[in-house]
Amino acid sequence: MYLELVPQMNAIVVQVCQCDQCQSGEAHPDRVLHEQMNLLLSRLGEAERRWYAAVEANRLGHGGVRLVSQITGLDEKTIRRGQEEVAGSLAGAPIKRQRRVGGGRSPVEKKIRRS
Repeated sequence: MYLELVPQMNAIVVQVCQCDQCQSGEAHPDRVLHEQMNLLLSRLGEAERRWYAAVEANRLGHGGVRLVSQITGLDEKTIRRGQEEVAGSLAGAPIKRQRRVGGGRSPVEKKIRRS
């Protein structure tokens, strides 16, 4: 018998930390912090994830982008983009919107069948 588990559409997926310390399986002081970071990121939108990761990478200093990338699963380019946005005071960031005006997919027109 073949059984496949299908995730629910509205289930929130929390990233598992891929840093060397967490992957070794040994207890370390930052394990709980990494779990909390990933739990928080799972609740944020696209831009907020980028900004939070950027702030954490800035706090860590040299090598922070790579470490935050391993912890969160975000691409290093995404974190660097967040750093640029945070450095620019987020002045051009959209407020109360997921995407900039005109961004995202175009709405699909509903087709009406004629009888």
